[in-house]
Parts: sequence; structure tokens; C-alpha cells
Amino acid sequence: MPKISLNASKKTKLTAAGEIPVDWAWGELGKVAKVITGSTPSGDETINYGGSVPFVTPGDVKPSKFIRKTERTLTSEGLRKTRPITAGSTVVVCIGSSIGKAGIVSEDCGANQQINAATAGGQMVPEFLFYSVSAATPHLTALTGNQAVPIVNKSEFSRIPIPVPPLPEQQKIAEILTTWDEALEKLDALIDAKERRKKGLMQQLLTGKKRLPGFDESQGKTESDKFGIWPADWSHVHIGDIAREVSHRNKSGAALPVLSCTKHRGLVRSEEYFGKRVFAEDTSGYRVVRRGEFAYATNHIEEGSIGYQDLCDAGLVSPIYTVFKTESRVDDRYLFRVLKSPLLVHLYQVNTSASVDRRGSLRYKEFAKIKIWLPLEDEQRAITDVFDTCDAELTLLRRQRDALNLQKRGLMQRLLTGRIRVHP
Repeated sequence: MPKISLNASKKTKLTAAGEIPVDWAWGELGKVAKVITGSTPSGDETINYGGSVPFVTPGDVKPSKFIRKTERTLTSEGLRKTRPITAGSTVVVCIGSSIGKAGIVSEDCGANQQINAATAGGQMVPEFLFYSVSAATPHLTALTGNQAVPIVNKSEFSRIPIPVPPLPEQQKIAEILTTWDEALEKLDALIDAKERRKKGLMQQLLTGKKRLPGFDESQGKTESDKFGIWPADWSHVHIGDIAREVSHRNKSGAALPVLSCTKHRGLVRSEEYFGKRVFAEDTSGYRVVRRGEFAYATNHIEEGSIGYQDLCDAGLVSPIYTVFKTESRVDDRYLFRVLKSPLLVHLYQVNTSASVDRRGSLRYKEFAKIKIWLPLEDEQRAITDVFDTCDAELTLLRRQRDALNLQKRGLMQRLLTGRIRVHP
């Protein structure tokens, strides 16, 4: 980070935008910027979509500062039928759990009605406006009250109070915070590269396409079926050949920690993860999952929601979960990697779609029929060690990013309120 020359602001005034220096102004967002709510061209008219014009939806607003790519695009005809948003504008998600997520659009675009946009007027530096709106997330969240579906309309969005320092100071504040964002983007790019490398290794090591030194005894021979090709010294087994379902209910009502299964992290402590209680008061019907057992959300496994219980001696999962444990020939850590791999997630989706009850669930009877490739246990452990190293690197990088982002948020809060001043 560059050295920043700072001095404390001594004289302040109390405004709707908070306590700010006496030489700063403030204004409602709709007065210092042009506010637009997005709109969606008709999907029935194919001429509206598939062009080169970005079409921003909440999923396109990432932690990164700029929005350079969107999942959907508009044609020039589609843009004509929506409300165009000018390049450099700040777009903000104004509905649902993502309220307050903001980004700067890098080119002229459209957006759907879940997005509000603010285009800076002559008294605002566009990037300073972005940081000011980003800092207003708690204010936006408070506006939603206890609505079942949180939403902030254009009128409420336009009334957000925004501090307005002199333009040179706005520019300097934006430059400082941009430096931090650039450092965060570099870390994000490194994390993304590490994740892609890990995914590539999974596709190769877990199928035998790539072997670790000292383990290949196949002499170049392979076996195959409709699911693929594997080394001759590996087995191709049903999950049911190496594992069995277990079903223990919490009949005594023991006060065990309740666990939930997540798409990316596997099993987590429910209250810690969600920040509140989301499970029933009466847990006597919950399933017990002991250390060393697996559990998956029967109705959501197609998303990869499967986990390995190594958090506590015994925990509880919802009655809708399936619990199972391994019996032989497999290292649990290796099996967990296989069960979370893209190939297995694809097989969950295929088997869920073909489920007899057609309710989007995968019962253990059908789950157990899924086949996996299985090397000998020494090779399983060696492969797992490779992924443990990958995960350790990713964990360290994510911690560095979290620490850097926390520092940035603290500095941003002080700069945007004038608690510390910068010399333009």
C-alpha cells in the first residue's frame, strides 16, 4: 500500500449523512446523481437478447469493483427497450439477501428491475460515488424492515444521504481506495488460478488420467465402460460396495450441535454458519451423524451438498438428510474428495433427474448404485495429500484477502466520513 498523508478533521457538523467536516456538503443520492431502475425487455422477443450489450442482474455483481462481463447480453434493439445505464455508473442490488452489493459498469449496459443505478452528476467523482453507495449497505438493509422479500424501491434508494467533499478530495479518496481494490483483485485472480488448478488436478488424479510417481502398476493397461476409462490397477466400484447407510435418531433429545451441509464447505455448525437458529426446537427426530460419517441433503444433493463429519464426536442433521459410513478399502478423506468432484456432482444431477419419485431427491438406495474409481489405499492417501496442500494454499490466500478487505473497510469508513482527511 502507498503511504498516505493524513490529518484529522477537527471541526464537524451533524447531518443526515452522519457527522462530517464543516467544509463538506451532503445530499440525497437522487440529488447528486441520476438514479435509474433497470427494466427487462420481453424474453418472448428473441431479437432482444444475445448481442454485445451487457445486461446486469444481481448474480453479475461480484465482490470485485468493476462489472466487465455479464451472463446475459442484449442486442441494440433490446437496449432500446430498456433503460440504458451509462458506463461508469454504480449499480446496486436492491432486492433479497444481496441488497447493497455494488459495482461499476465498465460500458453502457442494461439491467433488470432488481438493480438500481446511480450516475454521478457534476459535483461527484464517479468512483467516490461508488464507495459512498457501497458504504451505505447497512442503511439499505435497514430500509427493508421485516419484509418477507427485502426490497428497496427507487424512491427509497434515491433518498440515501451521501457525503459530498470538495471534488479534489473526492478524487484523492477514490485513488487511495482504488489502490486497495487493485491489491484485492490481484489476490482474487491468484485464488481463482489456484482453484482452477485444483479443479484440473481433481479431474485428472481422481480418474487415473494422471498418476503420482511410484504408484502406477497398470503397465499402461486400462479398462473401460460407458462411464469412462481407468487404469487396470484401479477398481471401479459402486458406493454401496464400500459404504452402508446408518440411521440413528436423537430419540433421547440430547443437546448435540446441529449441523448443516453446504455446497462448498460440506458440513458446518448451523448456528455459526447462518448466524442464527434455523432448525427446530424439538430435535428428537433429527438424525445423529457421528465423527467419521458422511451426510448429504437428500433433496439438494444435485448441488453437491454432501459433507464429512469431523467437527465433533456426534452432531445432528435434519431428518431429510441421509447418513452413511465407509466399511473398507477406502480412505475417508479420499472418498470425500471424490464425492465433491465435478464428475460426481454431475452424476447426482443425472440420478436425481431419473429419480422414481421425481421430487428432486436421491435416496441412499439409488445413491449407492453410483460408481467411482478406486486406487489402493496408499495411493488414495497420496492423492489426498496433494489436495490438502492445495487447500492449505487457498486457505492462506483467503485469509490474506479477508484481512486486506477488513483493513480497506476500516479505512474507507474513516475516509468517507472525514474522520481522517487527505491532502489532494
